[in-house]
Amino acid sequence: MSSYLRLDAITKQFGSFVANDAITMEVQSGSIHALLGENGAGKTTLMNILCGLYRPTSGQIYLQENPVTIASPTAAIHQGIGMIHQHFMLVPQLSVTENIILGTEFSLKLNIQQKAAEIAAMAESYGLAVDPLALVEDLPVGAQQRVEILKALYRKARLLILDEPTAVLTPPEIERFFAVLRQLAAGHHTIIFISHKLEEVMSLCDRVTVLQRGKVVATVETADTNPRQLAKLMVGRDVLLQRQPATQTVGAIVLAADSLQVQDDRGLPAIQDLSFQIHAGEILGIAGVDGNGQRELADAIAGLRPITQGNLSLNGNTITHWTAQQQIKHLKLGYIPEDRQKMGLIMPFSIARNLILKAFKNLPFCRRWLLQFSIIDSNATDAIQAFDIRATSGKRRVNQLSGGNQQKVVLARELSGQPIVIIAMQPTRGLDVGATDYVQKALLAERDRGAAILYISTELEEVMNISDRVAILYSGRFVDVLDAQTATVEQIGLLMAGGTTH
Repeated sequence: MSSYLRLDAITKQFGSFVANDAITMEVQSGSIHALLGENGAGKTTLMNILCGLYRPTSGQIYLQENPVTIASPTAAIHQGIGMIHQHFMLVPQLSVTENIILGTEFSLKLNIQQKAAEIAAMAESYGLAVDPLALVEDLPVGAQQRVEILKALYRKARLLILDEPTAVLTPPEIERFFAVLRQLAAGHHTIIFISHKLEEVMSLCDRVTVLQRGKVVATVETADTNPRQLAKLMVGRDVLLQRQPATQTVGAIVLAADSLQVQDDRGLPAIQDLSFQIHAGEILGIAGVDGNGQRELADAIAGLRPITQGNLSLNGNTITHWTAQQQIKHLKLGYIPEDRQKMGLIMPFSIARNLILKAFKNLPFCRRWLLQFSIIDSNATDAIQAFDIRATSGKRRVNQLSGGNQQKVVLARELSGQPIVIIAMQPTRGLDVGATDYVQKALLAERDRGAAILYISTELEEVMNISDRVAILYSGRFVDVLDAQTATVEQIGLLMAGGTTH
């Protein structure tokens, strides 16, 4: 098999910081090649170089053994390089056809029907079925992803770069998506697959290149390795990939919801007639595809969104209409939001200031209306050490930290004070296996201490590994609640997609 892409000693520096350090790798034509590494290992920088967003400080890119210069995203497209981002780059209000041709057609007499017919034929030939005239905002996420791929293929891309492409898909959708990728590879497309899901890499990819601190540490055939070896290459130590919760007797009911109804931002029902209980020392996992009411449920419990009907109680006390301020003042409730950058942190603030966002008015951080900076700094120093935050000082801004370290700052704040209820919403989204391992260990320690934890994630195997019970959320309702020890991936995956196991 011939080489389609070859990188020769690619180095990228930002001032004195070396993001990519003499990276040399080869991707064979018609193959699916995985790129792995911890957050901050240099994967994104390297792909941005290939996409023309960055210029390498030194080194050479070869496409089909010809040296090329990729000076802009337009140049990357002309070289046949297309990237499908984790967060789709689509205009929701436009149709599938309009999104696909956006920026490529400059005629005053644009025939949308003709273009739609062309795209429908192209979609059928690639096995990427989608209605070319449907509005993107009306499509499920799996179909939106197909639109992203069609957009790249319409621009004649022969090298596809996929960044965490399965993050929003159900297990059945993932299987269909992998079938499409295998078909594309068989049709002489070359694919770079970036993922933190090692089992997916093993089942899909031909070869794997692992980056660590900006350098290539290994390139191996997937047939010659396993997930545990790959994880160790990524983080430099052994990582426990399967973690069944220890069997223990749960305590009294801590959090109880009875017939909850919650609306989304448009005033439409997001949570409908939902009832559940969580005991002390228990993790209730919620599995489901994004957009089935997870965020609204978490926000409602945390007092950030009104409950329109039903009852919510904590330790037998009704808190249905308590505000977030009341929750913070009177309850020990920790909330890890799904988007650490938009909801969990104030990015320009220092680590020290982010750590006191919920307590800056209280002793010991504030005395007689004056912030006690020495105590605030000391608190940050303690948190940096306790939560292994990779920073030299609490004065460092959180926007200078990697995603994993930003999440550790959120954890340090939300787990301080030994909360009795913890809502963990997508707590490992976008994190590498090392940071994921750390976050899960911290939450398991809180469970063993006696906290009641609601663990919400679209990562099905992760939910099953860490939870005691798994509730499957579909269209704002629990379709079933299963024992995590005995449930299967296939069973839960079917329920996530709206099916039934009965």
